Amino acid sequence: MNNASFRPHNLIRRPRRLRTTPAMRALVAETTLSPKDLIYPLFVADGIDSPKEISSMPGQYQHTLDSLKEIVGRAIDLGITCVDLFGVPRAEDKDATGSHACAQHGILNRAIAMLRAEYGESILIMADTCLDEFTDHGHCGVVSTNQWGELIVDNDATIQHYQRMAVAQARAGAHIVSPSGMMDGQILAIRQALDEAGFTDVAIMAYSAKYASAFYGPFRDAVGSSLEGDRRTYQQDPANIRESLLEVELDIQEGADFVMVKPAMPYLDVLSRVADSVTVPVAAYQVSGEYAMLCAASAHGWLDRSAVMMESLISIKRAGASQILTYFALEAAEILKTP
Repeated sequence: MNNASFRPHNLIRRPRRLRTTPAMRALVAETTLSPKDLIYPLFVADGIDSPKEISSMPGQYQHTLDSLKEIVGRAIDLGITCVDLFGVPRAEDKDATGSHACAQHGILNRAIAMLRAEYGESILIMADTCLDEFTDHGHCGVVSTNQWGELIVDNDATIQHYQRMAVAQARAGAHIVSPSGMMDGQILAIRQALDEAGFTDVAIMAYSAKYASAFYGPFRDAVGSSLEGDRRTYQQDPANIRESLLEVELDIQEGADFVMVKPAMPYLDVLSRVADSVTVPVAAYQVSGEYAMLCAASAHGWLDRSAVMMESLISIKRAGASQILTYFALEAAEILKTP
């Protein structure tokens, strides 16, 4: 066709008009991301004298109390408003019931108290309320034997430990506790325990739709997990979505202030359904395996690290997450804070 004779069709709508420049694209963006949307998961370990890099999670560390204080200060400077703490006890401090999870001198409670004393209300301190890091068998609760002689995680006995753990975390200074063990009735029990202890203002972020996922592998390196077997009897089946909606509904009825979908990217359909069905904030956890695979592909030059990081985070926000727990939090916040 001769370009000189070309005449445009009579198009009234040209969607490309709204993509012409960065400023135009920013003006009409349907989904936006900011540092305050990000929650930074951090690991604090007992018995180490310097930060220890996690081999399967490049750029992430088991922190000392001092290095934890420093990195939380950086997070505050970048506009991040919440950190999620995981404790890594010494191997000799693990036992069958995870007793160090409730101890005032346990590493997690010491870290909470230190950060609260240092930063006060400048940042929200969320604590992982689960026993798996603290038990010598690596399960999220108390292991017992059923009537057929099979090993099980005892739901109701475990909940009693969660109650004590949540109160200990609140007493140490946690603003939010985050039960991740997927025990039936855990949210109601923890809410009652917190209220009875006078911590009515401490919020609960419920891991409501936590799947038995293969994407958790690097996390188990991060916490030195002692897990034997798997968690399929209490974490959710990846094949199910209606079950997730039920879990979310029950947790809200029991008093959850936030609900969570975990992992994030492989379960964006679940996240979207949950976000459309509830009126409380919905969080999503971009887990260790998601982080590790993006880092690995980027390290090989197969992907642009910053680009895929930001695309993955905006996809989670677009699917309905109010908050995103991500190991990319500092890196993403640096980009988001750049004029």
